[in-house]
Amino acid sequence: MRRADRLFQIVQIVRGRRLSTAEFLAERLEVSVRTVYRDVAALQAQGVPIDGEAGVGYRMRVGFDLPPLMFTTEEAKALVAAVRLAQPRLDAELAAQAENALSKIIGVLPPAARAAADSVVLYAPPVVLAEATRERLLELRHAIESRRKLHLRYLDLKDAPSERVVRPLGCFFWASTWTLAGWCELRDDFRNFRVDRIEAATPTGEGFRDEPGKTLADLFRLEEMRGTA
Repeated sequence: MRRADRLFQIVQIVRGRRLSTAEFLAERLEVSVRTVYRDVAALQAQGVPIDGEAGVGYRMRVGFDLPPLMFTTEEAKALVAAVRLAQPRLDAELAAQAENALSKIIGVLPPAARAAADSVVLYAPPVVLAEATRERLLELRHAIESRRKLHLRYLDLKDAPSERVVRPLGCFFWASTWTLAGWCELRDDFRNFRVDRIEAATPTGEGFRDEPGKTLADLFRLEEMRGTA
């Protein structure tokens, strides 16, 4: 990969994430950590507003943007495939926005690239989500994005009811089932909840901030440690 292309990729990765470590960037770009340090320093010297430092992580300052991009034929095909796979599994609001975004992208492609994207032969059987689950997924996503605590009324797989306050952190799709991952204040630990078994998810009116040991990144690290143990 040319250095100019690598610098561009660093900007794209950093601007799309809350925090990117040099180790993460090095792995994605298949270069050494030292090379990442040099590249980030070069971008900062050129005026790209990347905040952070070696050993901590990097993030893009709010408000930075790049000129409109032109997708390659293969990138456009990948986007079409991704939307086809995702749409049936999303809440109605997000599925509609995905379709709108894809239409805009396809609309600005050159004719040959547009034809190639439209002819992608990857499909997925439709996933039948109950309307109540789809609506609940929308509620959970909004709570996660606004960082608001939820009071859950939940039935476990043995139909035992429970109520607890959680910090919703992320929704995960497992082949045919959505789950909510969150920090449970009742158990003082991470818990996963099947979305279709959440009877009610009521905002408590209380927000939350990242606290050490209670974030989605902490959950990912914990799962990674369990996977390698």
